[in-house]
Amino acid sequence: MTSALFVVSEEGYWAEECIEPLTTLESEGVDVTVATPSGSPPVVDERSLDPEAAGGEERVAELREVDEGHPELNHPEPIATVEADGYDAVVLPGGHGTVWDVNQDRHARQLLLDAVAGDDGVALVVCHAVGILGFTREADGTPLVEGRSVTGFPNAWEEDIVDEDDVLPDGRKLPYWVEDEVVLAGADWDAELDADTSVTVDGDLITARGPGSSADAAATLLDEL
Repeated sequence: MTSALFVVSEEGYWAEECIEPLTTLESEGVDVTVATPSGSPPVVDERSLDPEAAGGEERVAELREVDEGHPELNHPEPIATVEADGYDAVVLPGGHGTVWDVNQDRHARQLLLDAVAGDDGVALVVCHAVGILGFTREADGTPLVEGRSVTGFPNAWEEDIVDEDDVLPDGRKLPYWVEDEVVLAGADWDAELDADTSVTVDGDLITARGPGSSADAAATLLDEL
């Protein structure tokens, strides 16, 4: 059976970016496992369950039902106890929360490295989780993303969310901007701001811009699998 490992934030994951790929893969018979940094259940960013952000009250109800009732989301594995070679795909959903935990977790970075190594695995990284590429390096120190084509959460969107001191509406200080860190690591960045969705495939690495690209990202991952 084809399998996928979802690495999800405990600090705030974006509902659409996790649940759309998760339910899409499961509907096609993919076996899904969820892991978080400590093994505690991931925490959904309540802003992603605002009807205006999610696409209406009915969609919010669907997303909340999965968040509250999905067995894997509610009983995740600790990141340190899972290995990429046990799965056909590793998926890192986004959400601002990833900048504080998943993107800074050495075990998450190793999972990503292992998923794109060789010919057997594939990784999907979405939105703010793309920031992990700014900190993930090969054994010789070369950034994983150096010379790769990627998309992700753009500065042009971030500046509409944080204030002049990089503070989010919930009061947390954003420690870095995804686009800045990934570009500094040598990526060929294009968020395709004029397009409705943005999903980029470079070898075994798939990146997606944000919530609106979640469905395309899930379809692309299925194609790659």
